[in-house]
Amino acid sequence: MIPPTRRPSRAGRDLVAAIAVGVGLGVVILGSLLVERHFFVGVLALATAVGTWELAGALRRGAEIEIPLPVLLAGGQAMVWLAWPFGLSGIAGSFAGTAVAVMLWRMRSGAAHYVRDVTAGIFTAAYVPLFCSFAVLLTVAEDGLARVLTFLLCGVASDVGGYAAGVLAGRHPMAPTISPKKSWEGFAGSQVAGMAAGALAVALLLGGPWWAGALTGALLVVSATLGDLVESMIKRDLGIKDMGTLLPGHGGLMDRLDSLLPTAVVAWFALSIVVPA
Repeated sequence: MIPPTRRPSRAGRDLVAAIAVGVGLGVVILGSLLVERHFFVGVLALATAVGTWELAGALRRGAEIEIPLPVLLAGGQAMVWLAWPFGLSGIAGSFAGTAVAVMLWRMRSGAAHYVRDVTAGIFTAAYVPLFCSFAVLLTVAEDGLARVLTFLLCGVASDVGGYAAGVLAGRHPMAPTISPKKSWEGFAGSQVAGMAAGALAVALLLGGPWWAGALTGALLVVSATLGDLVESMIKRDLGIKDMGTLLPGHGGLMDRLDSLLPTAVVAWFALSIVVPA
């Protein structure tokens, strides 16, 4: 007798594997934050390295674009770790240094496709380590645990609310040529869940007004949704389904970071206004 195969969910993923991996990632993240929040900087540094490696591989497989991976890995670590003691100055300086190093490194291979490869390299430096560095800024603030939890809770609520509403009531595609499974009903579910999570987190964890938390949650949902669509555009342009195969049920780590990376920037900016450190 042939054992039954596990059927994917309506979202197109192995739901059991996806949930198991999601729970495992949650344990690592929460464990690092609750034991000592600065351990989370190490988690972010590792995620930056893996995400950079996956994006470099996707560019090579999909478009035969070679970016200087050693430079980007070193520059990415500089952005993450220098954000801790030096804040925005450390991020800006290390990003600029990485961009210059990418341009110089690529010169060794001649003029053919120089602009294409350098542009892809600088894009990678911005998309992964630069954006991730703003999560470091959230973490190292005096109330960093509360800020990171607010950021993560809004992200999780957006995913869960969007998935539930999309599966149960999704009828009207949001961007059918980019991400056919993403619906306006799912976006509405994300907004309801994200605004509720933002209101509760800002009020209970950060002592800010609940309405400001609701607005922050709404803004983070918009950012997360746009982040998903941007990565979908990248994958469609490259002709690939996933950025990698590291996480069963999810694809690669970049397929989980797609919404979080730009949202970390928005979360830092929004919380800096709503609840100044």
